[in-house]
Amino acid sequence: MFISIFGAMESGIIYAIMALGVYLTFRILDFPDLTVEGSFVTGAAVAASSIVNGIPPITATILAAFAGFIAGCLTGILHTKGKINPLLAGILMMTALYSINLRIMGQPTVSLLQETTLFNQLGSLWSATGIDSFLNNILSTIGLEQLPTTWAILLVMIVVTVIIKLLTDYFLKTEVGLALRAIGDNKKMIRSLSANTDLLIILGVGISNALVATAGGLIGQLGGFADANMGLGLIVIGLASIIIGEALFSTKTIAKATLAVILGAVIYRIIVTLALRIDFMETGDMKMITAIIVIAALVIPRILQTRKENRRRQLKRAQLDQRLRGSSDA
Repeated sequence: MFISIFGAMESGIIYAIMALGVYLTFRILDFPDLTVEGSFVTGAAVAASSIVNGIPPITATILAAFAGFIAGCLTGILHTKGKINPLLAGILMMTALYSINLRIMGQPTVSLLQETTLFNQLGSLWSATGIDSFLNNILSTIGLEQLPTTWAILLVMIVVTVIIKLLTDYFLKTEVGLALRAIGDNKKMIRSLSANTDLLIILGVGISNALVATAGGLIGQLGGFADANMGLGLIVIGLASIIIGEALFSTKTIAKATLAVILGAVIYRIIVTLALRIDFMETGDMKMITAIIVIAALVIPRILQTRKENRRRQLKRAQLDQRLRGSSDA
C-alpha cells in the first residue's frame, strides 16, 4: 500500500506541473485549450528523441518546454489572428500535433529504458547523500516493510514544482500577469485600456503549454518511454486536479489557488491508485474512475453548499418565529 501511494505521489507531483499549465488557460485566461493533449506528448516526444540522439537530459527537457511553448503560441495565433473559436483552435492544434509527434519520434513509441535520463542521473547523485537509508530506517522503525528504492524523484520534484509554483505566482502579479488575469475576467475592459490582448493571449497559452510539455518530458523520462497516445484524456486529468484542489482547499489568493492545484493533482493520483487496488477494478477502468472523481468533485461541494444554505434559512425562520412569538406574548 505505501509503495503504491509513494509512486502515486511521485507521478502526481510531476502531473502538478501540467495542472498548473491547465490552470493558466482554464481559470486565468478563461480559454478552453485542448492543445494540452497534444503538447504533453510533444514534450515527451522531443525529450525522448533528444535523449536517444545523445542530447543531455536536462537540455532535452528544456527543448521539450520550448516545443510546448511554440505549440501553445500557434493555438493562440489561430484564435486571435485566425478568429477561430478557442475550443476549435485547440482541437485543430491537438489533431495536428498527433502527426507532428509521430514525425518527431519516427515511430509510435520511443523507449528510454537503455538511455540515461534525468532521473537516472539524479538517482546516481542522490545515492551518495545517504538520505535514502536515513528515511527508510525511520520508516522501518514504525513497521513498514516495503520501502522505496530512492526518495530522489519525489523530494527533488517537490522542490522543482514549488519553484515553478512560486515563479507562476510572481508572474501573475506582474503587469503582464495582471493583464492576463484581467483578460480572463473581462476582455473588453482590458482592450479598452489599449492593451494588446492578442499578444497576451498568445503568450499565456504558450506558457501554459510549455508547462504541460515540461511535465510530458518528465513523465516520459520517469516511465522510460514516449508514446503517441500518452496524452489521451489528459485535459480531464488536469481539470480533475484543479476541481479537487478548489473543492478541498482555499483559493482566495493566487498563491493559495496554485497550491490547491498542486495538492489536487497529487490527491487525484492517490485516489486513482487506491481505486485501482479494488479487486474488481482493472487498468482499463482508469478513464471511468477519472470521470467519477470529477463528477464527485463537482457535485458533492454543491450538495454540501445547498444543505448549508437550507440550514441557514431554517435557522433564520426559527429566529423570526421566536421573535414573532415574543412580540405577541408581550
